[in-house]
Amino acid sequence: MKRRVMLGFDMETDIGSWTPYYEGLVHGTPRILEVLARHNAGATFFFTGEAAQLHPEIVAMVDEAGHETGCHTLYHETIGDELFSIPGVRPVLPEECYHRIEVATDVVQQVLGKKIVSFRAPRLWGSTAMVNALEDLGYIADASYPMYYYRDRLTPYHPSREDWTKEGDMKILEIPNFADMTMESTDQYGRDRDQWPLFRTEGAEALMKHVDSMLAMYESKGLDAVICLYLHPWEFHEMPQGIIHYGEGAVLPDPFIVKNCGEPAVKELDSLMGMLAERGAAFAGAGQLAKNRLKAED
Repeated sequence: MKRRVMLGFDMETDIGSWTPYYEGLVHGTPRILEVLARHNAGATFFFTGEAAQLHPEIVAMVDEAGHETGCHTLYHETIGDELFSIPGVRPVLPEECYHRIEVATDVVQQVLGKKIVSFRAPRLWGSTAMVNALEDLGYIADASYPMYYYRDRLTPYHPSREDWTKEGDMKILEIPNFADMTMESTDQYGRDRDQWPLFRTEGAEALMKHVDSMLAMYESKGLDAVICLYLHPWEFHEMPQGIIHYGEGAVLPDPFIVKNCGEPAVKELDSLMGMLAERGAAFAGAGQLAKNRLKAED
C-alpha cells in the first residue's frame, strides 16, 4: 500500500477571513519552509490573488524553495456551496465562479511568472460549478473535497461534471482532505472528524492517532492512502489573543483558533512530518499527485 502526504498551506489573511492582516504570511512562511527543507519534502502553497499581489516576495520565496504555487481564490471568498451558515459569509453565484477563478488565476500567475495547475477552495467549500470552471481553465488538481462532510470519497478521484462529489470522466484530480472516518461523529456536519487544527492544539501525536486509524482502514480496504492536510502560515506566527480591533468593529476568535500559534506549531509540524515519514509516507504537492495519476493512467 502506497502512503502519500499532501501538505497544503492556504496563503491567506491572518485567522482566515477574520482579519485583513498578513503577519502570518510574512513571518510564518519562512518557518514552514525551514521545516519542509529539513524533511526534504515538497508541498503546495495556495495563494489568494490578494496575498500574491501584496507579497510577491513570499511567492518568490516559496517558488525558489522548490514548492508548488496554487490558487486559493481572489480574496478568500466562498466560491462553492455553503456547507453551514456563517454570518456575513455568503457564496458567490455559480455563474460567477468561472470569472472569479479566472481573475484570481491570472493574478497569481502574473506574480509567479509561470502557469499554476492546483486549487483549493476556502473552507473546503467547493461546488460542481467551481470544479467545472477549474477544468475549463486548465487546472489538473483540486484539493477542496471535505471528506468529513460528504464522506463518500476516501481517495483521489476524477469527478463528474454533473456532481463534483461523484466519480466521473473529468481530467482534473479531486483530492479529499483528511478526516478520521473511523470515528463516530457527534456533530451534525461531521466536523469533529476533520482533525484540523489538532496538530497545534493537542500536538502531533494526538493527530497521528487519527492518521494511524485511517491508515489501518485504507489497508483493510486495499486502498493506497493519500493524507491531504490543510494548514495556514498564520498558524506558524503568534496570533493576537482576545479581541482583535480593526475597521468599524472587532472579532473574538474562538480560543482553539489561535492556541499555540507560532513556535509551538513549528515544533509540532516538524514532529508530525517525522512520524509520517517513519510510517513510510512520501510527501508530494497537489500538482505532482495529479501528474503521477495521469501518468499511471496512460
